Amino acid sequence: MEETQRQKKIAGIIQQDLADILQRAATDGGLKGTLISVSKVSVTVDLSLAKVYVSIFPNKDAKALLEGIKESQVAIRHELAQRTKHQLRRVPELNFYLDDSLEYIEGIEKSLKREENPIENRDLLDKRKKS
Repeated sequence: MEETQRQKKIAGIIQQDLADILQRAATDGGLKGTLISVSKVSVTVDLSLAKVYVSIFPNKDAKALLEGIKESQVAIRHELAQRTKHQLRRVPELNFYLDDSLEYIEGIEKSLKREENPIENRDLLDKRKKS
């Protein structure tokens, strides 16, 4: 089912503000070389739940940082509510997921550069998990 205009608008507002909140928290927390971006936000029809896909670079700390983000979810939601209080009545509950699309693309490019061609032998590529 396609998203409504309202869902798209709220997702855009949440994406923009969350990206700023997370990047500021990373730099204030002493992670100067870490880039955190929000690649996608999808909001349910009743606007009560938002799936937030976060991309973290460099990727070696990604899982630990995602766990830290999940632990401080209440504070992040409160900060988001403060920023969007004139646009949203209620801030949706936030669920954070790691966006692995860059990692997946990088794996494909590496495979294509080697002699083992994943197009000819599909067993060489890892199966991508649907989230």
